[in-house]
Amino acid sequence: MNLRIGITGKPKIGKSTVIKEVIMRLKAEGIAVGGMLTSEIHEEGRRIGFSIEDINTGVKGILAHVHQRGPKIGKYGVNLTDLDSIGAHSITNLLARPEPRIIIVDEIGPMELKSSKFIEAVENAVESEKHLIVSVHQRSDHELVRLIKSTFEIVEVTEQNRNELPTIILNQCLAMIV
Repeated sequence: MNLRIGITGKPKIGKSTVIKEVIMRLKAEGIAVGGMLTSEIHEEGRRIGFSIEDINTGVKGILAHVHQRGPKIGKYGVNLTDLDSIGAHSITNLLARPEPRIIIVDEIGPMELKSSKFIEAVENAVESEKHLIVSVHQRSDHELVRLIKSTFEIVEVTEQNRNELPTIILNQCLAMIV
């Protein structure tokens, strides 16, 4: 049986923080993880975009930016080149290797869903034997997000539980792997 956890919650509630804490704790336990993370880019106190990072290699790029050409999500242009070469690749690359056994995807949201390569990579991960921890956009009605919400254990991050969730998720991971 494979671990399948989908993390959701309101914007800015701490989904990415929970995931980053889980990664840190898994690594402290000697458990390798891979996949991708997204983070906000700020300039003079204002959000101007989002970065994307391969957890394994540390390679970073631009997911979306106010000055980026590409498909638009609000005021941001999505950088399909970096999304494909860093985000989708970080997932696809792990599927061909036995380790790490845990793939983390933060996040599966409107920007990421502009890439057919990203969608295909996540679909392949869902069909794989790998353990998956993903964050999903709370209000997304995309087919892939609906699949995740119907087949994964969904954990909603709230102000009340966000400090305990990393420990809960870590313990679930350890129970499945060790």
